[in-house]
Amino acid sequence: MAVVAGAFLASGLVPAPAAGAAPAAKAEPDTAALAGALTKQAVAWGECSFPSVAPATEAELKKVKGLACATVQVPRDWHNPQDGNTIGVRVSKTGTAYPGTGRQGIALVNPGGPGGEGLPWGAAMAMRSPVLASQYDFVGFDPRGVGQSTPLTCSYTVPDSTDQNVISRAKVEGCLKNPLTKFITTEQTAYDMDFIRVLLGEKKTSYIGYSYGTWLGTWYATTFPSKAHRFLLDSSTDASRPTLEKTWDLQPRSRDRQFQEALLPYVARNDAKYKAGTDPLEIRRNWEKAGGTREFAGMLYAAWFIIPAMYDTTQYPSAASMVAALAKGPAPTGTDAEKLEQVVAKALVTPGLTDANKAFLNKAKGNALEAIAKKDSVERKASYQGGAEVETWDAAFEAIRCQDGQWNQNLHYWTYWQADLTVNAPFIAPIMALSGAPLCAFWPTTNAKPAPDAKTFPKLLIAQTELDAATPYEGALATANGLPGAKMISVDNEGSHGIFPYNTDCVDDPIVAYFQTGLTPKKFTGCQGLPLPGEDKTVEVGGNLGHDGKIKIKMITPQVRKANEIVRELLEGTATPEADEKGLPANA
Repeated sequence: MAVVAGAFLASGLVPAPAAGAAPAAKAEPDTAALAGALTKQAVAWGECSFPSVAPATEAELKKVKGLACATVQVPRDWHNPQDGNTIGVRVSKTGTAYPGTGRQGIALVNPGGPGGEGLPWGAAMAMRSPVLASQYDFVGFDPRGVGQSTPLTCSYTVPDSTDQNVISRAKVEGCLKNPLTKFITTEQTAYDMDFIRVLLGEKKTSYIGYSYGTWLGTWYATTFPSKAHRFLLDSSTDASRPTLEKTWDLQPRSRDRQFQEALLPYVARNDAKYKAGTDPLEIRRNWEKAGGTREFAGMLYAAWFIIPAMYDTTQYPSAASMVAALAKGPAPTGTDAEKLEQVVAKALVTPGLTDANKAFLNKAKGNALEAIAKKDSVERKASYQGGAEVETWDAAFEAIRCQDGQWNQNLHYWTYWQADLTVNAPFIAPIMALSGAPLCAFWPTTNAKPAPDAKTFPKLLIAQTELDAATPYEGALATANGLPGAKMISVDNEGSHGIFPYNTDCVDDPIVAYFQTGLTPKKFTGCQGLPLPGEDKTVEVGGNLGHDGKIKIKMITPQVRKANEIVRELLEGTATPEADEKGLPANA
């Protein structure tokens, strides 16, 4: 797919070359000049509030040295800052770096999303990496459209239709009527990041980005290469492409892969605890016989109990206990809520669960019960023949991923895409089928991530796990090969999403050394993952770590292929039960 590199020319910030002239080097935007009088704004730093985190965590974060928060005003449109429209961006800063020549400056942090609240992450990174905090003042921020920054909410009139594609089109059309919507993009946020640097009086910025934050970091480093100091992309999107479509295209398949290649073998190896059998494929067969994800209750188990544990494998015991509770029977009975209560009750008595595992299960149960209540509410509204309903929703996630580059808008393409998932990713396919084509298939945009210039692009690091279910290894490898000078640290036999600090020398030492000195490791560094909870050694799963530091793995591995055959056998001659999508997580 060709990379569109004309974003600056189209914006009018850089004049087009004269006819017949050789293309001139791109001028780097000057956010201080573009912002005009906003550059001299008085920033009122004060106490921070982090309502999105638990109270005990918030109390710990507030202990970080020099922590302060402020809302800064930025142009609503960096391509037309003279129009006078501004929005607020909420920023947190720390003061942990020792003064003197050892201080490296500031390091911004983004936790992902898109649309993740990043305000607590300045203080969080200072706590997570005190060595780096001695040289960097970490900065967190809620990106435009998110959290305590100016939020993006959209409204639409719910159409009188059960066709999800009709509903999605109405949502997009309603959101595009909001005058703020078109300015909630990664490009605009990259400018905001540079303006934060200006307001803090720093010559350069460093950066740690997780998940979607890797896409944002790449966009910043491409647009402001001379201002980029040290950049870590942790759990990378496929930033070799001009849109985010490929990252989300891979995601359902990578979730099926981790489920079959890592979670179910973990259940099987620990049969003394879970008592679900010693063969991962038989456990999968019993899971599917119990309904798998083809019923609404099964979708809830996957969305709230299993997929979140794929993001953090310290919670594998929680997910394993839910899989075992279903796979070994007897089948729960009653309403969806009653079934949920029965399965969670069985899971909670699994031997060896920690307090953190039990808290995870109880929180997930609460989320799932809310989803059931929402589904029931939607069904009641659907049966009411009253006037048209207007629904309001938080739209930053969809606005950013859809407006960062044009997704395929051919609905036939998405029909075939879903059919392929049904065959090759049957664990997650029923959930994906509920929403029809992605919202981005109805969202027009002219944006595309600019291509990096090999002469100016900074040397950065990528950290990636083998079985990452959210940003698959294949996308990170494409990023490492596509970004000039990028170096990649691969973690074999690990599936967690967002790993630094990982607490092994192989992973953390080269990252810390890079932030301290700028030295980078070889092109590819291969590291071994940590043992899973309750196990004393790391077990080889998935692909193999090659001598060159890259992991050799297929999306449809032999074990995944066998599991898919089991599902096809069970479904042969049977119809897939219907289920309602309401109440499932947006990024399930």
